Amino acid sequence: MPVSKSDKIISELKTLVESDRRSQIRLNANGGNAVLVVCDPPTEKGFIDSIYENLDKTKFEIIDLNQLLLEFVNENKQDIETLFDLLQGSVNQIFKAPIGEESDDYFKQIIEAVSACYSISKIPVLINTGSLYGAGIDNIQIMEHEIVMNASQPLILLYPATQDGDSLTFLGQRPASKYRCMIIS
Repeated sequence: MPVSKSDKIISELKTLVESDRRSQIRLNANGGNAVLVVCDPPTEKGFIDSIYENLDKTKFEIIDLNQLLLEFVNENKQDIETLFDLLQGSVNQIFKAPIGEESDDYFKQIIEAVSACYSISKIPVLINTGSLYGAGIDNIQIMEHEIVMNASQPLILLYPATQDGDSLTFLGQRPASKYRCMIIS
């Protein structure tokens, strides 16, 4: 049975992260500590299946951002409705507070989930990152967070994007940062 492209890439990722070559991540990520696994948006489901099938649950912790978003909305439904009316022109501030403001927002929930993985010595793997679209959260904000930058293990993000030469476009719609991460595609 032929190996799928997603299985091949996830196997390559696993080998990199579990090997002595892990220092290559920081070298290739401009000092960052993240691996961006880029997949064409239509193939994301196959990559998610490969992640669940091929990554050892004792070493990797899969964080489903769709699930986190649903939990955030359910826990803050009344506040979100009020904020939506107040922040009509800046709805993304519901999900990520402006710099300098402290809030229990979706971004904070993501960082707390990543931190929880590191605290149990697991490598966090973010899937369904499409939920970041429209939330005012960019991949670079997660990758440059001090918890990620200072961790002994890398952060892995499955990232549905199109590549055109050196350009990376999140969900084929918005330019995305390739800084602070090693790209595998």
